[in-house]
Amino acid sequence: MKTQIQSFGRFLSGMVMPNIGAFIAWGLITALFIPSGWLPNEQLAKMVGPFLTYVLPLLIAYMGGKMVAGDRGAVIGAITTVGVICGTTYTMFMGAMIAGPLAGYIIKKFDQAVDGHIKPGFEMLVNNFSIGIIGMILAIIGFYGIGPIMGIILSFLTAGVQLLINMGIFPLIGLFVEPAKVLFLNNAINHGIFTPLGAEQVATAGKSIFYMIETNPGPGTGVLLAYWLFSKDKATKQSAPGALIIHLLGGIHEISFPYILMNPALLLATMSGSVSALFYYSIMDLGLSGPPAPGSLIAYIAMAPKGTTLLAIFGIFIAAAVSFVIASIIIKMSNKKDTTLEDAQDQMKNMKAASKGQAAPQTTVIDMSTIKHIIFACDAGMGSSAMGAAVIKKKLKKAGLTDITVDHASVSDVPPDAQVVVCHQDLADRAKQSAPQARLITIDNFMAAPQYDELINELRDARQ
Repeated sequence: MKTQIQSFGRFLSGMVMPNIGAFIAWGLITALFIPSGWLPNEQLAKMVGPFLTYVLPLLIAYMGGKMVAGDRGAVIGAITTVGVICGTTYTMFMGAMIAGPLAGYIIKKFDQAVDGHIKPGFEMLVNNFSIGIIGMILAIIGFYGIGPIMGIILSFLTAGVQLLINMGIFPLIGLFVEPAKVLFLNNAINHGIFTPLGAEQVATAGKSIFYMIETNPGPGTGVLLAYWLFSKDKATKQSAPGALIIHLLGGIHEISFPYILMNPALLLATMSGSVSALFYYSIMDLGLSGPPAPGSLIAYIAMAPKGTTLLAIFGIFIAAAVSFVIASIIIKMSNKKDTTLEDAQDQMKNMKAASKGQAAPQTTVIDMSTIKHIIFACDAGMGSSAMGAAVIKKKLKKAGLTDITVDHASVSDVPPDAQVVVCHQDLADRAKQSAPQARLITIDNFMAAPQYDELINELRDARQ
């Protein structure tokens, strides 16, 4: 179930994450040039509306259609979404996330149906007019159907969110978000749900608290700080400071997940920190003008509306302080070295296999002397995987193995020529499905995984 949820979440976030740069551009334009912005400019502020109404939804629909049916799916997804946008007064991010993939699916089925039945010489005619005619029909359906229906749904969602805020229970959403994050659903939650909802809120209020839920680095900061100061395990204590810098300033939250999973009771710390910060943000009526991607202290400073920068940052410190106090108690009471549930399960599988005289159910057998291409994979292929790939590159260079290339990618889109795939153990099932031909190496600590050195030693020994 976790793998299926991750895959669905990956599909949702896959429509938004490639366009995060556009969201940030729109957020910066909003923060700078609207009448209440840092540099009010009536002329430049005219870009805010078209960005929000047309550019961002069309980019989302384009990516959604492309993920389903390539370039043809991308084009017809954008055509369909024009009808959806014009069919309602609401900003159609959610509508675009439906219309884009749906249109891509329809054109994909059409192409499959006519494959092999087109007379030679008429291929271009059929290809162009099929997108034109089907796109027109879908745009009309979007105008009269998808747009108005999504408008009704969004009106209910907006009213529901406002009701939760008025009742003072909206901050409790942190109780669900923090556990979901460590299951690597962070990108799905943030970019698949909160970013579109946040954009809807910015359209009416100029800021959104949705951008401050999953992205707050405070809860993880408190845990890493507590490990640094109070951990009884030397290796963990030494790796925590580096992880803390990457987490807080780099915004790569995945680096804190293994530390939390080492002692799942630490979820109490992160959940408490998140809820505390959200209560503060709700009481102070704070929000960000655009998505802080990645969720770092620097991104919060960039996206805070004029006059609220220090207040927004203070929410990070509230989350970190609450998380630190609770995490410190838990870490002090814990054993010298905690293990994750996944470690225990892997150990159990190995012991069970050994008792039956079988090899441990581990990896594909590959001649390591032939390795030329290593892929470090994470959920989105942008954050922790880029950092992990850089670590491995550095170790390969130090070992003199400079002919081996190291790239990073999404765990769902590992290149077919990958010979070795490195990923977090929670993503192992998806990595096996994406790259069954590759040797799979799983880690539980991005900064100080012993598997890095084991891989380098194995490669070097194989060459010798």
